[in-house]
Amino acid sequence: MRGNTKVVLVALGAGLLGVAAALLVRGPGPLLGTEAGQRAVQGVLNARADVPEGVPVARRGEPVPPVTLPALGGGTATVPDFAAGRPVLVNLWASWCGPCIEEMPELERFHAAQGPNGTQVVGIALDDPAAVEAFLRRIPVSYPILLDTPGPADAGVRLGNPAGVLPYTALVGADGRLLRQRIGPFAHGEIEGWARDGLEP
Repeated sequence: MRGNTKVVLVALGAGLLGVAAALLVRGPGPLLGTEAGQRAVQGVLNARADVPEGVPVARRGEPVPPVTLPALGGGTATVPDFAAGRPVLVNLWASWCGPCIEEMPELERFHAAQGPNGTQVVGIALDDPAAVEAFLRRIPVSYPILLDTPGPADAGVRLGNPAGVLPYTALVGADGRLLRQRIGPFAHGEIEGWARDGLEP
């Protein structure tokens, strides 16, 4: 019995070392690219987050608490209500976040392919409005951009990312439930499959 336990412990240790080595050599990309990896990373990060009492945090499979924010250019919008019965892909970003900037052309391409009845894309910039406007003059997007101030009760926290890691994307169903979450940027051509898998029953 002791021999079997020792073999299992050695195998487990070797497996953990293999994962650690892969992360050191290739970075977290391969792990973060899987649904299991995303859930594991989010679980670890969110367990360490300090959310103020009374701040609602969306949980997968449950309705998203409405978040009303100022829109770039004027007015306000409420996520997810403004999409009028359509799924919403909400992307949290900032102008100083390199990976956020890299994925914006992919988000724009996905948005353009959706048409009037597809998934609505909305960006929420956790940033200074002047910095956001200057950034979007260089890299424009046609989907709506909302503004928020980063902090322990910001839109990202309420949308299921209490750790505050950027970029962060949440897929909200037409019924207002949180379907999928992603920490880190999308690679080229990855958004379509990610959103499709999240929307399938």
